[in-house]
Order: sequence, then structure tokens, then C-alpha cells
Amino acid sequence: MENEEKQLIETVDEDGNVINFELFDIVEVDNKEYALLLPADAEDEDSEDGEIVLMRLTKDGEEYLFETIEDDEEFNKVEEYIKTLEDEEYEEE
Repeated sequence: MENEEKQLIETVDEDGNVINFELFDIVEVDNKEYALLLPADAEDEDSEDGEIVLMRLTKDGEEYLFETIEDDEEFNKVEEYIKTLEDEEYEEE
């Protein structure tokens, strides 16, 4: 059995609140990387279980930066790609 370590990501929203996420997966679309994040705070009753947050990954030296995707077209393209992955996974079962 593999021992998978959770990768926790800490971000700060526009109001200065710290939000913790667990890195679920990284996908590449049009030569850009995107992180799929799950809320790490299960006690947060305002968030829906299983709600995935999508952020663009950019590299700054040795560090990765998580950026909000402001462009609707870019967001929709990545969302559609993720849906195709989900459909393929469902078909394999």
C-alpha cells in the first residue's frame, strides 16, 4: 500500500482570509498548468462537499504561484477538459 502524503496549499482571499486547500490534481491545457484544489477545512459548513477550486499555476523561480483565472473563456476551456477526463474515468469503470 502506498503512503500518499496530502499536499496542503494555503491561499489568502481578497478579504485577507486564509483558506486551506488540498491539492487534488494538476492538469495541462494549452501548455499551461492548472491546479484542482479541494477545501481542506471539512468543518466549513458553507462549502459544498467535493467542490473543486480551479487555479492557474505559474512558476516564479523555484516556487509555484496559484492564480485566480479571471478570463471566462480560459476557465470554461479548462472546465470542459476536466469534464472530458471525468467522462473517460466513468467509462472505464
